[in-house]
Order: sequence, then structure tokens, then C-alpha cells
Amino acid sequence: MVGKKKGLGRGLSALFGDQASEERSKEANLSNNVSISDLSRNPYQPRQRFSEEKLEELANSIRKNGIIQPIAVRPIKSSVGKFEIVAGERRWLAAQKAGLHEIPVNVLDLSDVESLEVAIVENIQRDDLNPIEEAKGYKRLNEEFKYDHESISKLMSKSRSHISNTLRLLTLPKDVIAMLEEGSLSSGQARPLIGISNASSIAEEIVAKNYSARKVEYLIRNKKNDNKNKQKIDPNIIKTQERIEKILGLKVNILNKKDNSGKITIGYKDLDQFELISELLTKS
Repeated sequence: MVGKKKGLGRGLSALFGDQASEERSKEANLSNNVSISDLSRNPYQPRQRFSEEKLEELANSIRKNGIIQPIAVRPIKSSVGKFEIVAGERRWLAAQKAGLHEIPVNVLDLSDVESLEVAIVENIQRDDLNPIEEAKGYKRLNEEFKYDHESISKLMSKSRSHISNTLRLLTLPKDVIAMLEEGSLSSGQARPLIGISNASSIAEEIVAKNYSARKVEYLIRNKKNDNKNKQKIDPNIIKTQERIEKILGLKVNILNKKDNSGKITIGYKDLDQFELISELLTKS
């Protein structure tokens, strides 16, 4: 029996159109049960960390309700009757915890690059990867499968700048990357550290003081402007900046120099925002 795209989950739906899905994703044996021991993890799986707490929660659900959605797999050509998981590794791990011996699968005919595509899309759509796992997935698409940033952008339905900025996170020091993987540092907090010589020490300060991404930008800007004198952040300036941003709903930068001279910059993205700023500034 050949199934249609709707049985594959949102991952393949995002990758292929209706016709392409039917032509390239030859699905068979819907809800066909196979032994857990006949499955192996996907070497192209971008996710390296699984929350034990969430796995246990899923295992409890599986004990009660079973596996509702079959796991997507593809045959291992060198081993008859064995399959490689394409999408659904978390369900496979949780099923083992739940004590299941067999699980339902959908068998797909996918190439290596399609397998990686599905694994990345499935994970991002269902349970977000951490920024480093996401970046490593994009890197593999770029280096191993020759996808440029524009192609990855279209595949993932994300902006090209998001793809480029995410990949740049991999240039950070190893200890900062570890913070991103652990979740103690967000990508928004880490991105301004790219290319900074003392990124590690600043990252520790960010985590210790729980700076917002906005405060990190201000911190880095000040360190760049006056690194020799180690100019301190004026909390009053930050509060004023955040207050103006909240009122306007626009990005605001306040640059305050040592002699208390400086400038306020208000950013706008379109003509409507420009007219809003003009109206506010010209009110008598």
C-alpha cells in the first residue's frame, strides 16, 4: 500500500509539495509494527540532547495511550529487515523506557540528504533544537550536501539572515557554545559576542547577572566604544532606553559618552513607522 503525504507528518509536508511528496516519498506499510531492536538512530539526526524529564513524561503517555503517530523510518540497505529512524527518535527512546517491544512505523524511501532535511524540519517544527544543534544541522546541509544559505533559508522557511546568524554561533569559544547547548545562554544573548576577544568572560557575566539580550547589546557596544577605560553601563540609561522603546514600540539606541554628550537613534522598518516618529517629534 502506498500512502500519501498526509501520513508523513509536518516535516515532509514542509519539504515537498503534494506532487513531489508522492513522487519522492514512497511510503509503505502504514502502522506496520516492527521490533524496537530492528531500529537504529539516524546518523543525520541534528538533536544530540534529549531531556530525561520529557522522555519520562512521554514514556508515561505511551504506557497509557500507546504510540499514536508511527515513527518514520527508511530501510538499511546493508541489513535486511533493519531500519534507520528518519523522524521520531524521541518516541523510540521513550517507547524503550515504557517497556514496548514493538512500535508502529512508516517506511520511506529517502536519500541521505532527504533524511537530514526531514530530521531537521521535524525537530524544529515539533520541539525546538537548541541553537547549536540547529546550527550544526545547517552546517551539515551546507558542507556535506552543498546547500547554500539561500537554499537552506527556503527549505526551513526562515530568513537568510537567521540562517547566517545561527551558523555564526559556531565561531564562538567552546565554553560559550556549551552554555548555549545547556540553555544557560540564549542565542539572542550570545550573538553580540561573536568576534569579541573576551567573549567567554562576558558570557559568564551575562549568565551571572541575567542580562537581557537588549542589555547585552548595550554592554558590548559600550565595551567596544571605550574598552580601554572599561566604561560601565549606566543603569539609568538602559532604563530610559527600554522605557522609550516600550512607548514607541520601536528599537532605540542611546549612546552616552564620558562627558555626557551623545545621541539617541530611533530605528524604523517602514514608512508607517517613519511617519509615526515624525508625527511624535513635530507635535507642538
